[in-house]
Amino acid sequence: MKARGLADVADKFTLGYVGSALTGHEQRTGSLVLPYLRPAGGPHGVATIRFRCIADECVRDDSGAYLAPNRKEKHRGHGKYLTLPGDMPRMFHTKALISSSSFIVITEGEFDAMVWELVGVPAIGYQGTSSWRDHFLPPLLGFETVYIIADGDNPGLEAAEKLAASLPNAKVIVLGDGHDSNSFLHEFGAAALRERIGL
Repeated sequence: MKARGLADVADKFTLGYVGSALTGHEQRTGSLVLPYLRPAGGPHGVATIRFRCIADECVRDDSGAYLAPNRKEKHRGHGKYLTLPGDMPRMFHTKALISSSSFIVITEGEFDAMVWELVGVPAIGYQGTSSWRDHFLPPLLGFETVYIIADGDNPGLEAAEKLAASLPNAKVIVLGDGHDSNSFLHEFGAAALRERIGL
């Protein structure tokens, strides 16, 4: 999280680490834990969790430097993420939906939603280009503007444009040059990221 510039928001999102796993979940050992929190919180405030591979051989180069946020990680033979068996796609950081803001940002991925929150912009994330569900749309209709952040590649742009077609209040923001929100923040800073949506 520190290498990605997200150490300051790790506690806000109650991220965790699997040091040891329960029987049947051993493949999650050594993973970063991304809780999907309910806005109301409380004793049952976690709706679900996802796990993110952070194994050194996947996230560092040969010299030991972290690949992200500016270089692609090397997850070979396995996915970057694991979900709980039978879990369904969900929105990440739904607390942003009840903010007093007239606008909200949508990103592909949890880390990118964290980036926008870090720079003071309410944001939700979804789990990938195939994970958007129509029942995610109604809460977004109450915002004056929904900024859909398009990752700087063709699948990211296509997913953003498809989503925008379902929302009358949507604006697609293209970060360009292969950037996602995290790499854009890392290269250009918080002020430049906020300027992308006119702040």
